[in-house]
Amino acid sequence: MGRKAVELDPIPEHFASLEEAGEFWDHHDVADYPEETREARFDVHLERRTFLTALEPQLAQQVAEVARRQGVSTETLINVWLAEKLRAVAP
Repeated sequence: MGRKAVELDPIPEHFASLEEAGEFWDHHDVADYPEETREARFDVHLERRTFLTALEPQLAQQVAEVARRQGVSTETLINVWLAEKLRAVAP
């Protein structure tokens, strides 16, 4: 038994807003519209900056343990904690 072709909604020629475009693509898959796509080539330059800060060894071990229990990297946990602290003291 063959599959029935599914009728696809046409892609609107223009979206009134980014939210409208997002709403459309939240409910549609670009893979269903291969004839509407074309190959694109572009260069991306991502730059990540790292700042090294010394920690007391015991403190570093405690942070690493909490991060492990929470299932996140030590770096992520420290960034979350610092952001929370800065929000608490920021004017």
